[in-house]
Amino acid sequence: MTSLSEQPHHVRANQEGKKSNGFLFEGKRRGECKCLPSYIPKTKKVHNQHHQNLASKTIFINLVTLLFTTFLVVLMLRRLKSTSKKRTCKDNNSRVLLHDISSRFMASTALSFNSSPDVKGECLHKRNLSMTPAPKFRGVQVFTYREIEVATDGFSNANVIGNGGIGLMYRGILSDGTLAAIKLMRREGKQGERAFRMEVDLLSRLHSPYLVELLGYCADQHHRLLIFEYLPNGTLQQHLYSPNNQTQPLDWWTRMRIALDCAMALEFLHEHPVSPVIHRDFKCSNVLLDQNFRAKVSDFGLVKTGSKKINGQVSTHMLGTSGYMAPEYAFTGKLTAKSDVYSYGVVLLELLTGRIPVDIKRPPGEHFLVSWALPRLTDREKVMEMVDQTLGGQYSKKDLIQIAAIAAMCIQPEPDYRPLMMDVVQSLIPLVRNPPSNSSSSSLRLQKQTSSPTV
Repeated sequence: MTSLSEQPHHVRANQEGKKSNGFLFEGKRRGECKCLPSYIPKTKKVHNQHHQNLASKTIFINLVTLLFTTFLVVLMLRRLKSTSKKRTCKDNNSRVLLHDISSRFMASTALSFNSSPDVKGECLHKRNLSMTPAPKFRGVQVFTYREIEVATDGFSNANVIGNGGIGLMYRGILSDGTLAAIKLMRREGKQGERAFRMEVDLLSRLHSPYLVELLGYCADQHHRLLIFEYLPNGTLQQHLYSPNNQTQPLDWWTRMRIALDCAMALEFLHEHPVSPVIHRDFKCSNVLLDQNFRAKVSDFGLVKTGSKKINGQVSTHMLGTSGYMAPEYAFTGKLTAKSDVYSYGVVLLELLTGRIPVDIKRPPGEHFLVSWALPRLTDREKVMEMVDQTLGGQYSKKDLIQIAAIAAMCIQPEPDYRPLMMDVVQSLIPLVRNPPSNSSSSSLRLQKQTSSPTV
C-alpha cells in the first residue's frame, strides 16, 4: 500500500480535503479557489422544488386574473359607449319634440287617462286608469296672431260669444275649416298670464272626453289667445237660468247625465297618477254642453296641484267664485280635492232646484242655497218641494231621494265627511244607465238658442 507521502500530489490533496470539514477546493485557470459544499441535504432540495412549484402556480393565477379583468374593462367600456349613443339620440329626439310643440311652454306627449267607464260599460269597480291616446286628439298647435285675426274676421263684435273672467270669447273658423271657440286673454295683471300658462300646460298633457279640448294657442309678442273646441249648446248656466225662455228646460235624465259627466271629469283630475289636480273654480258657467248635451268641464286657469296624501292640504291664495267655495278654503285658504267635491255638490243642488248659489232677491233665510237646502235634503217631503218647477214633475222619486242624499254628503261643512268623486260616480251610474224613451227630444230643445260657450 502506497504511503500518503508517496501518492501523487493531486490525490493526496483530495484525500486531505475529505478530512477538512467536508469541503473541496477547486482550482481555476487563473489560480482562483472557490469553496463548494461537498453535499446538499435532501430536505433542502425538496423545499426548493416546492417553492418553485408554488411560484409557478401564483404566476398562472395572476395571469388568468389579469386577463379576466381586462375582459371586464373592455366589456364595460363598450356598454358605456352604447348607452351614451342611445342617450344622445333620445335627448335629440326630445329636443325636437319639444321644439315642435313649443319653445316657451311645456307641452308633453299627449296621454289619455280614461278614469271611468261609459254608462254602458262594466261595473265601476272594474274601471282602471289606462294611458291610451285619445282617438280624436290632433295635438296642440301654435298659431300666429294674424291667423287668429283672420279666423275671427278681425275680432268682429258679431263673433263675440261670451265674456269670461279674464277675457272675451269669439267664434272663429280656422284655416282648415274647424269651428273653434277663441279666448282673447286680457293683458293686465299677472293672473291672466298665469292662467294662460296653466291652461296650455295642463290641457296639452291631459286629455279626457270630459274635459274641453285645447286645439292650440297663440303667444305672439304680447298677445295671449287660447283656441278650444267649439261646443254648440253653450254652458249649463245658460240652460238652467235662461232669460226670456230662450232655451227649453233640461229634462231630468239629461240633468243626471250632465251630473255624471261632471263627476267623471273631477274624478279624472283628482285620481291623476302623478298628483291630484284641483280645479278650484268648478261651477255651472264652466260646464259646457256639446250637440248631444254631454258635459265637458272647462276653464283651468285656477287649477292647483294637490298633495298625494289622502285629504292632503295645500295652502294658497283664495281664488274662486262666491257660493261655490268650500268653507275651509274660504276661511283658511286650505285647499284639498274635497274642496272640489263641495263645489260639485253646489252644482248638483242647482240641477235639482234650479236656484243660483247666492240670490239676495229671495226671502230671508233663502239667500244662500247651501244653508237653505242642507237641512231639507234629508226630509223626503221637503225634498219634493225643492225640485225645479220647470221639470213639471217628470222625474223618478226614487232617483230624487238618491240625488238629494249625494248632494247632502258633498256639501258637508267638514271635508272629512264628504265622499270621494269616485264614490259619487259609482252612485250616479245606475241613475242614468237606462234613459227614458222620451229623452230623445232633448236634442231639439234649442230651437230659440243663439248663445255659445264661455270657456
